[in-house]
Amino acid sequence: MKRLLLIYIIGVMAGWMRLAAQTPEPRFGVPFDFPLYLSGNFGELRSNHFHGGLDFKTQGVVGKPLLAIADGYISKVTVTPGGYGNALYLTHDNGYTSVHGHLDRFLPEIAELVRKKQYAEQAFAVTLEFGPDEFRFRQGEVVAYAGNTGYSFGPHLHMEIRKTATNEPIDPLTFYKDKIVDNIAPRATRIMVYGVPLLSPQGGKVLSVSQWENLETNEMSVEKKEPSVSSTLGGNEGGLVFYCWGRISAAISANDYMNGTHNNYGVRYVRLYVDDKLVSSSDVDRFSFDENRLINSWTDYAEYRRLGRWYMRSAVAENNPLRMLRATDNGWVTIDEERDYYFRYELEDLYGNRSTYRFVVRGKRMDIPQRLPNYFYYMDASRDNRFYTNGFELWLPQGSLFDDVELDYEVLPSESAADYTSHYRLSQTPQPLWHAAEITIPFFEDCDIDPSKLYIARVDGKRRTYCGGTYEYGHIKANITELGSYTVCADTIAPKITPIGSTSWRKQGRIVCRIADAETGIRDYRGTIDGRWVLFKYSSKNARLTCDLRAEGIGPGRHRVEITVTDMRGNVRVVSFEF
Repeated sequence: MKRLLLIYIIGVMAGWMRLAAQTPEPRFGVPFDFPLYLSGNFGELRSNHFHGGLDFKTQGVVGKPLLAIADGYISKVTVTPGGYGNALYLTHDNGYTSVHGHLDRFLPEIAELVRKKQYAEQAFAVTLEFGPDEFRFRQGEVVAYAGNTGYSFGPHLHMEIRKTATNEPIDPLTFYKDKIVDNIAPRATRIMVYGVPLLSPQGGKVLSVSQWENLETNEMSVEKKEPSVSSTLGGNEGGLVFYCWGRISAAISANDYMNGTHNNYGVRYVRLYVDDKLVSSSDVDRFSFDENRLINSWTDYAEYRRLGRWYMRSAVAENNPLRMLRATDNGWVTIDEERDYYFRYELEDLYGNRSTYRFVVRGKRMDIPQRLPNYFYYMDASRDNRFYTNGFELWLPQGSLFDDVELDYEVLPSESAADYTSHYRLSQTPQPLWHAAEITIPFFEDCDIDPSKLYIARVDGKRRTYCGGTYEYGHIKANITELGSYTVCADTIAPKITPIGSTSWRKQGRIVCRIADAETGIRDYRGTIDGRWVLFKYSSKNARLTCDLRAEGIGPGRHRVEITVTDMRGNVRVVSFEF
């Protein structure tokens, strides 16, 4: 009897413990009092990062009241010329924090504190933080007004939901499935296949009905064969057939879609099966900000840089710990039997809408070209790597590389008068790095140029991208985030300041100027009226400086405005206007 009683007590305690361990699913209210439509979803593939939230349409206008989606308090506000623009951080009582970006304006009491901070720091970009007892609110109360500030190209609200304890964004759509209609399945447009590179990534080839190309890499051979059916890629019946031998992986380009909009979105679930066995999968449900650059390893980085197309790869690099990915044998498939291998891609959204794409790999024994690596150029992803030759140096700290690579190093002649050195090529196709590497280029030329104006630039055809750099003892050193081609350039030209509509400044009640720098970009700016610092708002998306004359207390009479702009190499332009 005592034993039965003891078992009963243990069972009850275990049940209590299970109930205590279960965290109830949080509930969130709507951010607006009108029907919700999205212009962007969580986890969309973006340059060097995942989209961290939902973009809600605001009916094409700015100024819509933003409602608190749960009880809590205002914990932070930020103002920046790009990025989120005016942003509001709401820490909720349920363990989550919501972030609201591109706002038109804050509540009056918050706006006044922001303005005081801007004047105290004499800066447009500021951050303010608040405690839990300063600005509390209840769900449904107005906390700000939606807009189009920052790096936004149309009125909308960017909204994130993060776990407060870890600051990790999660998919907010989980909480709004009943508020947004979606019965449209994701759709693919292209599929690529790749062979295992011996040491450095090789490009894949697009598979389509209208175009078929031979593919040969170090560990794979493919023989040309026409598709078995004449239908465009995307039909659920598939029809793509090709011969190959060796280890291969695949990649797919696809988007999701929703009812009532013309936008396209990222795909929540992507799964690749071979002979009904799951080879790789992705679930874009969460990520940490430290994982953002891992997007460049999951996707085909070179193809995105070349054509702006996103391909999600089945292969997972050895040094890519992105948690949303799962793979068997790192997502590679060995074709070592003379038979048909049945590949199947499944795309699915959060609502369960699903589409399927099939193609066949027919195994055919072929010779695979092999070669021994050049170990002078070999870079091991598991350790630090240093490459040095003739004054040129590359330092790759452990964790920089996603996979082992063999540098495709070559010194090439410059093709532009803007270049002060030859081109130092590390790879024919751009290869992303997870963490920055350090590059050092020799510069011993006897010239009159001020060394502080020199910088290292990434070479993309005729385009030069500023990478920064410092000059020391005949060398220029900078951090880089991809293996590509680099040279040394100089920026001796100050930024341009162009007044816009100066004859109507008084009538419109504002000063508007465009500031731009052709080479290295804007570092900072400053504006005064009659010798007094005044607030100029800066928008990086259109390079506009704007000063509200009424807000600054500028009354009738003649006034002198002076604007100073400095670029990344310290070149300064000062312009004065009377109005």
